[in-house]
Amino acid sequence: MLTLTESATTVVKAIVEQSIGTTDGGLRINSEDPASTEFAVRVVQAPEELDAIVENDGARVYLGTNAVLALDDKVLDAEIGDDGTARFAIAPQG
Repeated sequence: MLTLTESATTVVKAIVEQSIGTTDGGLRINSEDPASTEFAVRVVQAPEELDAIVENDGARVYLGTNAVLALDDKVLDAEIGDDGTARFAIAPQG
């Protein structure tokens, strides 16, 4: 299952709080195709019915069915750039 770095945990919590005014909710990641390396990411109040939930220290990431397959053995990292935008990176675990 996808894991989050400490930095990604901090960034996800900040994005969710800025977007919906609370830390309830999460970042939803999905793709059109399980083999795709392009992902749609958005802040949502709650997961969709079949989403897998990854939670780390209060940060929640909801993975759509295709994203679960594509990100199963990956680590999500993130940083906030000088311009204030979030940048995410996905790497293999271990």
